[in-house]
Amino acid sequence: MNNDALTWPPARRIMPEGLYAWTMPVSFSQGWVCGPLLFVGGQIATGDPGVAVASDDIEEQTRIVFENIGKVLEEAGTSFKHLVKFNTYYVFDGPDDELQEYWEKMTRVRLQYLPSPGPAGTAVRVSGLAYPGLLLEVEAIAYDPSLVQS
Repeated sequence: MNNDALTWPPARRIMPEGLYAWTMPVSFSQGWVCGPLLFVGGQIATGDPGVAVASDDIEEQTRIVFENIGKVLEEAGTSFKHLVKFNTYYVFDGPDDELQEYWEKMTRVRLQYLPSPGPAGTAVRVSGLAYPGLLLEVEAIAYDPSLVQS
């Protein structure tokens, strides 16, 4: 096997203009292209740094989060059709008999962005996220051979 075929260009940082800002200067990244893979950092629904948007609306927060993921994908030169894995961390403090309806509201919005067949996914219920009022955070991985630039 020719080892040159396995050589990838250096990793490329992805930082779309206008995506939410952190509350302090950090060197975190919104995403990294590593060969044919794009790693999308956890996306949240904030306006001003540290302030959740639509803090009582799982559907609106899900829409904002997936729009943010779309911005990172687009900046990298790929799209949702190349998403192969995503992890959702969501907060639900209500009664257990309302959990399924809540999850279904979130999932109906997610499905608007994900082609069929969709990526592998994980949903983890958590007690809280970085800022008060955040209801979910989503990180993702895309695989797109066209990301390997010669």
